[in-house]
Amino acid sequence: MTTATRGSTPDERALEQQAKLVAQTFMLFGKAIKNIGIYLHNTARHVEFLEPVVASIRAYGEAYGPMVVTVDSGGFTFAKKVVFDESFQNDSISYKFYREGVRRLVFRPEIEMEEFQTFTRICMANFSSGEHYGKDALSLLWEAELQNIEYAVVDSFSIDGVDDEEVEVEVDKVVSYLYSRLKSNSGDYLRFARLQAEDLETQLEGVDAIRGGIIQGTPASEELKAELKEEIRQDIEERMLPKLVNTIFQVVQEMDGQDQSVQEVLIQLLDAMLLQEDFASINHIVTKLKALERDPVKGAFYAMLRQNFVSRMGEEERIRKIGEILNTSRPEDSKAIFRYLFNLDSNAVVPLLEVLERIEIQENRQVICDALVAIGAETPDPFVHRLDSDKSQLVRDMIYVIDRIDFPDKTKMFKRVLSNPNLAVRLEALQIIARSKTEECRQLVVECLSDPNAQMRIQAARALPQYDKQLAYVELSRLVRDSDFQKRDFKEKFQIYQALGSTQQQGALAYFNSLLQQKGLFGKKKQQEDKLLAIGGLSQFASIPSFKLLKAVSEDTSNPAEIRQAAHRGMLHVRKELFGEEA
Repeated sequence: MTTATRGSTPDERALEQQAKLVAQTFMLFGKAIKNIGIYLHNTARHVEFLEPVVASIRAYGEAYGPMVVTVDSGGFTFAKKVVFDESFQNDSISYKFYREGVRRLVFRPEIEMEEFQTFTRICMANFSSGEHYGKDALSLLWEAELQNIEYAVVDSFSIDGVDDEEVEVEVDKVVSYLYSRLKSNSGDYLRFARLQAEDLETQLEGVDAIRGGIIQGTPASEELKAELKEEIRQDIEERMLPKLVNTIFQVVQEMDGQDQSVQEVLIQLLDAMLLQEDFASINHIVTKLKALERDPVKGAFYAMLRQNFVSRMGEEERIRKIGEILNTSRPEDSKAIFRYLFNLDSNAVVPLLEVLERIEIQENRQVICDALVAIGAETPDPFVHRLDSDKSQLVRDMIYVIDRIDFPDKTKMFKRVLSNPNLAVRLEALQIIARSKTEECRQLVVECLSDPNAQMRIQAARALPQYDKQLAYVELSRLVRDSDFQKRDFKEKFQIYQALGSTQQQGALAYFNSLLQQKGLFGKKKQQEDKLLAIGGLSQFASIPSFKLLKAVSEDTSNPAEIRQAAHRGMLHVRKELFGEEA
């Protein structure tokens, strides 16, 4: 710890006293970091570890104002004195900030515990892990939007032939002056310094200006060039836009609520992010504007900005751009695209439907369908109109959307689909109808028992027991006893008998038993067919009586081998249904 030297001035002694308090604060911070690392998953104790640090920052602030520390590669300094030495640590906190150009950290006395917890998490972040991969300390600081922890960022540089310490001193002077401008209390304060060349000339005395010099040095290696290109790419594609968004919102919050020019700035930003497919940042803008709407003074202004922004998000050319993305690739962050579409209003329904028709990747179609469910509840007509499409996939998607939205008259819409010439579409519609347990949908299933197509009739018969089993038994019994039913294909009759057995009604059991007891010299073929049908029904009738009937048939040597084998298979199926897989 630094002590005051004999003969030092009052200002120097006061500065040394401040340095002691700052060093004590960072000593507590280092101790808290170690404890949190030990109790990483016991988040309840993190506040306990950080409370002394926050209390120390507040105490310093009451005496001296905001705590301002300089960020070096090997630790934090205050008034050129090291207050937190990390030069011998492998995972240096200060270096995470220094590497990204952060040269000042400012802790205001109004700091809240929640803010400091967020800052601590950023300090401890592992940027090679999956959670923070591709990010850095600066981007996390920007996303956190900490109100009482500020930071100053500069680009570091070196000059061949000039001592590194001299360069560092001169850069330090630049940063100090810029930070003094950042602390301005004037009305045009926008969180960035407004400078003129004359300001630098008067304030930065002792900083050498190098003009017209020829700088010589060793050419950069290919590895270094590649590294620099990657850094530039990350700056342009991953860091520049978030920083720009932050700056724009600073401007917006300083406006008087009357200037409309910011609308066009936000739209230009929207288009730039769409080109880079940065949907997460677009969603962040919408969320930020929603939060600002709570402002009692300028809430109406922010609401107008958000409504205009969302309206422009849903314009046809931007929806088409999203369609191009979804039609050519499988985006890694499809949830962000869904969130973008979820924020739109009903005016975007028709453009989205037009885009949906051209997309071939099923996962991407699902993203749009789910978004249509969210925004299409007030506009049923576009969906109903496309139920008559000759594109089976589109019709199936419309059935999915209509069913999820649950329009009041969706039964009529489904009935319309049941007359579609495409069999696959009709089967899809019937399957969705069967999931709805209303009486209207049950009646539609009953009507499908008379459909011209056998597959539709079979699927309808299988679906009926999912409603009321007793009513299903009545409808299916009437069907199998009809004279025209006997003319149908055996495979169809067999599956309908199985549906009759799945009703689990005693009347069905008695009917199957009567068919098995048939005997006579005439109509042998008809009797065998009836017995096979009865066995099919009993195999779906999970009960001890049905098991016994099937067992008796399988052991009756007077029956043909085909019937005994069918009964044995049915018996095994019933036993499995009753007692599980192990049986």
